[in-house]
Amino acid sequence: MLKRLAAAALLAATVGSATVATVAHAQRPTPPQGPMIDGYLCCNMRTYGSSISDINYDEQGTSIVAVGTPARITAYDMRWFSADLAGKPQRIKNDYSRNITLIDFAKRYVVTEDPRQKMAAFPPAIRNAILAVKVMPGMTREQVLMAIGYPVAAENPSLDAPMWRYWRDSWSEYQVNFDEKGLVKSVIGDPVALSRVLAPTP
Repeated sequence: MLKRLAAAALLAATVGSATVATVAHAQRPTPPQGPMIDGYLCCNMRTYGSSISDINYDEQGTSIVAVGTPARITAYDMRWFSADLAGKPQRIKNDYSRNITLIDFAKRYVVTEDPRQKMAAFPPAIRNAILAVKVMPGMTREQVLMAIGYPVAAENPSLDAPMWRYWRDSWSEYQVNFDEKGLVKSVIGDPVALSRVLAPTP
């Protein structure tokens, strides 16, 4: 009888240790920590209500959070960071740019210099296009970013490339092409995408 009790106790201790080890092994990694930047949203982004994706799809049910909106980073998680955008909490998700660190990702979207001050010096047609979330020939790379956000890093590893790939939704890609001076020379895509993203010629 004593031997049976001893064996049962040993088995319970072994199972308990294994359970503790499994739980310890399965613990969620600690999210990276980064600077709690207090600044402005870099660019026009579309929110689903409380979350924003770096793909920035132009989908039904989304609404625009405008370039230059006051922004403050409040926390970092594994694949997104939390921010206060003009008093409204949002999660900005790194869905398609995971080849850059989350901290660098956050610094793309929350900037310390107000983009609206730069926009004030732009030609009226370009400024109006940015406010309308549209692109037009003659824009610089910076102006394109302000208008429609960053192209996802997974498909655009270099922002110096002559072509940036964007998606209106999961099925509709369009491309912004730059000339040797770094100015937009053309936007290529299907008719629906172009009707949504291309500013009318002044």
